[in-house]
Amino acid sequence: MPSKAREVKRSSQKYWDEKFETMPVAELEKFQLRKLKETVEWAYARVPFYRRKLDESGIAPKNIKTLEDIAKLPFTVKNDLRDNYPFGLCAVPLTEVVRVHASSGTTGKPITGPYTAEDLDQWTECMARNLWSAGVRPDDIAQNAYGHGLFTGGLGFHQGLTRLGCVVVPTSSGLTERQITLLKDFGTTALFCTPSYALTIAERAAELKVDIRKLPLRVGVFGAEPWSTAMRQEIEERMGIKAHEAYGLTEIGGPGVGFDCEAQDGIHLNEDHFLAEIVDPQTLEPLPLGEKGELVFTSIQRRAMPMLRYRTKDITRLRREKCRCGRTFVKMDKIFGRSDDMLIISGVNVFPSQVESLLLEIPEVEPQYRLVVRKKGYLDQLIVQVEGKREIYDAGPEKRLEVAAKVMAHIKGNMGIGVEVEIVEAKFINRSEGKALRVVDERPKQLR
Repeated sequence: MPSKAREVKRSSQKYWDEKFETMPVAELEKFQLRKLKETVEWAYARVPFYRRKLDESGIAPKNIKTLEDIAKLPFTVKNDLRDNYPFGLCAVPLTEVVRVHASSGTTGKPITGPYTAEDLDQWTECMARNLWSAGVRPDDIAQNAYGHGLFTGGLGFHQGLTRLGCVVVPTSSGLTERQITLLKDFGTTALFCTPSYALTIAERAAELKVDIRKLPLRVGVFGAEPWSTAMRQEIEERMGIKAHEAYGLTEIGGPGVGFDCEAQDGIHLNEDHFLAEIVDPQTLEPLPLGEKGELVFTSIQRRAMPMLRYRTKDITRLRREKCRCGRTFVKMDKIFGRSDDMLIISGVNVFPSQVESLLLEIPEVEPQYRLVVRKKGYLDQLIVQVEGKREIYDAGPEKRLEVAAKVMAHIKGNMGIGVEVEIVEAKFINRSEGKALRVVDERPKQLR
């Protein structure tokens, strides 16, 4: 496929790739089936791990005749990637690999992601769609405050922005005061980072008496961690911008898997590159559109590391409906949370993003919080630590207790669980330059 870097895009053009973004669903499904068959054949022929898994399941590539037949394929899980570290799942010789990304590896061996030149081009196209949908244009000055290096975020956004033709300022994450200086001095119009770091920038700017709302900054694209609609609105209010979302994961190729549009009613998935399913997290049986469950992806155009039915652990639902933006790609709801981040408190499933949404409805507190899980007798206890507004905290213990009771009642009324709430002072919660740490599990490991 020719690179779109050679095409001239008009700023008034609504879509980056109108052919695929607005393709009739029946035509899109024919394309998906053809690419799925090719991918299964490619993986079977070139990746011993998948050949063994398919043989054990009694499935041959020729058995894939419809899109529904994807349910016959075995799942891939994160441990499969770790067990085959670093290049056991690579389908091409390393002489054809032009780049390797990797996860942090904080919970074990890192997840590696090799790319061919064709893979990078496809990834860049997906990022360009994401950015164009958010309203980023060639005349933007783009400050890319995602971490650069092995993490896919920094270079993924850099590629997409370069293809659009923007002025790219690759600041990477951290050095928050310098970020603010460059926002002012360079006249940055578009910002890219995690949503929690956007709040950190806004908070530090206020402390420095810099009114970000009066700067040229007009749009931000944020991702790499779950964030609620309430947090999006908080970012928009504090920064005076339009906040959009990028969804992706290292295992599938990085950011650009999905993006929101002007409707901001769900995340459009790039279905010509990724086949999405929802399965029951316990039974692993496929669920129909509209049912909430675990998100599963199959990459259908990736060459270096094809991925068959990868279990993301992200909990969401898919919707096939007409969007006012005109795109026909399936919509994914914002991620409710991860199945491995889910807490069970008093028999109720609790995701950090649910608590976040409720906290942001309380005007007396800041959007800086963490959830601490402790053992109280035989039961799990959830402690919500949230920073009070300065005037609230400084008003003394009685006022803090009053606000804590208000927060407890709000959570109880909406989620049906009793929690302990601590109103803490400013900067008690560590600020994030990347993904925020929202849950601290203080239970003995053997009792979790």
